[in-house]
This record gives sequence, structure tokens and C-alpha cells, in this order.
Amino acid sequence: MQRLSFQDEIAKNKRNSILLIISAAAVIVGLVYFFAYIFAPSYLLFILPFSVIFVLIYIYGDYMYGDSIVLAATHAKPAEGREHQYLRDTVEGLSIAAGIPQPKIYVMQSDEINAFATGRDPQHASVAVTTGALNNLNRQELEGVLAHEISHVRNRDILFATLIAVVVGLAAILSQIILRSFLYGGARGRSDERRGGGGLPIVIIIIIGLILAIVAPLLVRLIQFAMSRRREYLADASGAELTRYPEGLASALEKIMKKNQSNMDVSEAVSHLFFADPRRTSLDSLFDTHPPLAERIRKLRAM
Repeated sequence: MQRLSFQDEIAKNKRNSILLIISAAAVIVGLVYFFAYIFAPSYLLFILPFSVIFVLIYIYGDYMYGDSIVLAATHAKPAEGREHQYLRDTVEGLSIAAGIPQPKIYVMQSDEINAFATGRDPQHASVAVTTGALNNLNRQELEGVLAHEISHVRNRDILFATLIAVVVGLAAILSQIILRSFLYGGARGRSDERRGGGGLPIVIIIIIGLILAIVAPLLVRLIQFAMSRRREYLADASGAELTRYPEGLASALEKIMKKNQSNMDVSEAVSHLFFADPRRTSLDSLFDTHPPLAERIRKLRAM
């Protein structure tokens, strides 16, 4: 079987990402429809178009300013001063090798070894690393981690990763609103008022809507999982291609296995942006957005 090139893999990822985002958007539309059907059935034809416009504006705002939101949420600061000169020089050299503009460079205060890239395209991108990475990685290892993040920028993973973070957060918010409304009786009261006119269909719609509200966060997490794992493998491979030294990245991953506790104070919605999983939750065994570190190391050392 013919082996796909990096360009083919990138194109395939883009196609798959578009399909996955459409799937996630369909889940949100279902939640909005159920919400409107229960709370304002008389205005259903008005609420649905208005909701679609609101979601589009919400996504556009994140497209334009999502990187600033992520950087603020992670308390990342610009990498300024003489102490970060090597960091800036390394990012500049890797950006030239990758054929992209140099991203803005930030540093996060954390003992964990980690990094992430964000932005909407290579012309509007940022890369952040933790102080733990700067203090614990040697030059070859740090270069490998940075090359991985530069590859995310070059491969345009950052746009889709940012958009899916918004979808995950929005689906969770809508699900919580619906479930809390039923918990406190508001939605149940409205459904009882309509039962006489709707009969069995309204009961079925309520059941379907409640099931959707419960499983929607899990569905979008599955979509987040499907988008992220393959991209991490590709960024590892293309990062090793940039440095021409896969062992540097493999050695960095080994240090992460030994040192990291995966307890960074970051939102689960943006965890897939990071080089390694920044926090562990009860769902990670099913929906881990990152491939196993041991498998990433094995693939790098097989290159």
C-alpha cells in the first residue's frame, strides 16, 4: 500500500476535521431545537434562526480572538528578556525551517513539562511553553517539543483545535441549562402544559431531548478525541522532520512520563491543545485526546 506524504496526511486531516465539526454542530442544533421546543414553542421559527446566527457570531469571535482567550486562561506571559533569548532563537530557526512566520512566544508558570500552540493560521499564531519545560529539558529535547508545536502551526491544526474547543464548551453549557431546567421543574411544567395537545409525540421529544442533553458532552468529547490523536502523531513526525533528530522529542516524552503529574490548572475544553495531557480526569481512559506517551516514543524511535 502506498504511504501517504505529509501533505496528503494534512489534507486528509483537514477533510476529517470539517466533517467532525459539522457533526458537533449538528449536536448543538439538536440541543437548541429541544430547548426552543420546550421553552418557547410558539416562537420556534424565530428562535432557531436567531440561535444559528448567535452560534455563528460566537464561533467567529473565537476564530478572531480565541488565541488571546487561551493565552489569558493559561496565564501565559510574553517570553521577554535575556533569560528567554535561546527560546526565541530556537522558535525563529524552526519557523524558518518550516517556512512559516515566527509565532509569538509565551511562557507559563508551571512545574509540568508542557507546551501548546494556538491561533487561527500561521500568520496569527502563538506558541507557549511551561517553565517546567525550560528548566527540565536539554536543548535537543526542548527543540523537539517546539518543533512539534511549530508543526501544529504549519499543518494548520491550531484553527480546528480552537474551534472544537468552542464547540465542546458550548455543548456543555447548553446541556447544563436543559438539565438544570428539568431538575428545578421549569421545563417539566411547560411540557405538562403541552401534553394535552401533543400526547405521545411530546413525551418522545422530551425523552430524546433529555438523552441528548446527557450524552451531548460525551459526544463532543468523542469528536475532540477523534480530531486530536492522529494530529499528535503527525505533529510528532513532522516535528522530527524539522529537527532531523527524533531522539530529542522521544527523550522529552520520556521525561514527561517520569515527571509530570498531569494536574495543571487548565480547562478540559483546551486540554487537547497541549503537547501532553495537562490534566487527568475520570473520562480520560475513554476519551483521552492524546496518544499514549509510550506509543509516541516507539513511533519516533522507529523513524
